[in-house]
Amino acid sequence: MKTHTYEAMVTWTGNVGEGTSSYTAYSRDFVVDVPSKPALLGSADPAFRGDPKRWNPEDMLVASLSACHKLWYLHLCAVNKVNVLEYVDQAQGNMVEGDAHRKGHFTEITLRPRVKVSADSDTDLAMRLHEDAHHECFIANSVNFPVSCEAVITVQE
Repeated sequence: MKTHTYEAMVTWTGNVGEGTSSYTAYSRDFVVDVPSKPALLGSADPAFRGDPKRWNPEDMLVASLSACHKLWYLHLCAVNKVNVLEYVDQAQGNMVEGDAHRKGHFTEITLRPRVKVSADSDTDLAMRLHEDAHHECFIANSVNFPVSCEAVITVQE
């Protein structure tokens, strides 16, 4: 078994003078640093007093699933001679709060990739490869909620 290790340093930058002396006394802002990469500016979701201009952990989870699926899909298409020309995913995740047994948690994420392939590509295979990508995706294999894919394949004219 091969192990890969990932590191991130998350630094809270939201002490605006009083620390966490009350729920409203501090900012939820933070910075994520990963070696050799630009810093990612984060905060809480605006519903939890966060900055709407910054990434929040929920955004990052949805984006991670979408990006992982895309990367596997493009790989599978390349090795199966499906020529992808465009790929855009409008992914959406649903999170609920206040469950009797759990605090907030995701109940599902839906990927909605819109894929354009070359005219000589097999569109049926292009569609089937989404299922294969789902099973290969490291992030999808790590979460405890359903991830569905509503792909649309078009052919370049």
